Amino acid sequence: MSMADFIDIDLGRRSRRLRVDTLVKLRWFALFGQAIALVVTRFGLGFSLPLGPCLLVVALSAWLNIGLRLRFRRTDRLENLPAAAMLAYDILQLTALLYLTGGIENPFSMLYLAPIMISAVSLSGRITLVLTLLMIAAASALTLQHYPLPWRPDETLQLPFVYSAGMWTANVVSAAFIAVYASRVAVEARKLADALAATELVIAREQHLTQLDGLAAAAAHELGTPLATITLIVRDLEKQLPSRGAFEEDLALLAQEVARCRTILGKLTSLGDDRGTILDEMTLSLLLEEVVGPQRDFGVLITIAKDGEGKEPICRRNPGILYGLGNLVENAIDFAATEVRISAQWNGAVVSVVVEDDGPGFSPDIVGRVGEPYVTTRFDRRAKSEEGSGLGLGLFIAKTLLERSGAKVSTANFGPPKSGALVTISWPREAFERGVGGHFREAAIAAS
Repeated sequence: MSMADFIDIDLGRRSRRLRVDTLVKLRWFALFGQAIALVVTRFGLGFSLPLGPCLLVVALSAWLNIGLRLRFRRTDRLENLPAAAMLAYDILQLTALLYLTGGIENPFSMLYLAPIMISAVSLSGRITLVLTLLMIAAASALTLQHYPLPWRPDETLQLPFVYSAGMWTANVVSAAFIAVYASRVAVEARKLADALAATELVIAREQHLTQLDGLAAAAAHELGTPLATITLIVRDLEKQLPSRGAFEEDLALLAQEVARCRTILGKLTSLGDDRGTILDEMTLSLLLEEVVGPQRDFGVLITIAKDGEGKEPICRRNPGILYGLGNLVENAIDFAATEVRISAQWNGAVVSVVVEDDGPGFSPDIVGRVGEPYVTTRFDRRAKSEEGSGLGLGLFIAKTLLERSGAKVSTANFGPPKSGALVTISWPREAFERGVGGHFREAAIAAS
């Protein structure tokens, strides 16, 4: 599955959009609380306040809720901008109520934090920033201009400006803290959810391939009987028909194709058990050349250096290793200024490959996290922009495939005055050579 496949797949992002039903229910809850607070303040406590205009503001929101309920189904989800508009309306509606009931001095001004929290958890950081700035502007206006705080008719409550300034500061600081904190937690949760969703897709794909293996073995078993019958008929015809007759070549071809079919079915029934041939094994040099070959025509010099103790290591042809190394080399080419250097070293215990480039290197804040899901180097290393690139899944999958083969992958930057990044992949030699059947050694003996 290519990177484009992962980019096109939703990975559950749509399910994280705000449901209209959720916003409607939260607003009904808020309106119910606002109405009770207004009635209790006016008739329970006997405080004077402009009850009519306040109830009008609440009624407008109620009508908006009714309109949303009629317009959308309960399962509909809003895009980011419509959801942001709804939360912005909630901030402005609360501002209107606070303006009529004491401004920022009203203890219920803390309800400003609710829309900010919802946005931080569900929407993008840019939208959350805009809503936070809107809330700060509204709180600033209420600090300077508002109706008096509801109080007893025969008394006047005059709070000092420093109290209003303190309430403004508390609301602004709380909103900023909640926006940053909740956004960070939500982003981490989304990354984990996306990585798990991508993993589930890979697992489902592998399960599908496993099922195909079983179907192939079953088909081979079922086809074995009719092929055996055809073989018997061909042999009988060869005995009955005269030699060098008109059908001799046709019968020979038919017998040849039947034998070929039986060979193919034999491979299907032993799928995964074949020890492989010399073409399934490759030296470390051949592995690097196969990885680098398709990358040599992109205007960047690629050099390969080898140094080792004893015989050069041999590995089974592993698509995971080929893809993983190829992705790392391609990434280095994207960011290199002029050259990519690949060095291979080995001894009796370890096989290692180092990929270096002379580009800007990894950004210090992500160098230790390269290869984690959705940690991208696209903007940090100023790569060429590509449509649909930069999700960080390529390095994540490459690192996962290499580690599955037994390798350990680490990233670092060159120290000054040099610049560039280096990625080190190291295997225990036993893991690198796992599954090798000695075909190179047998071929060498045969050649001698």
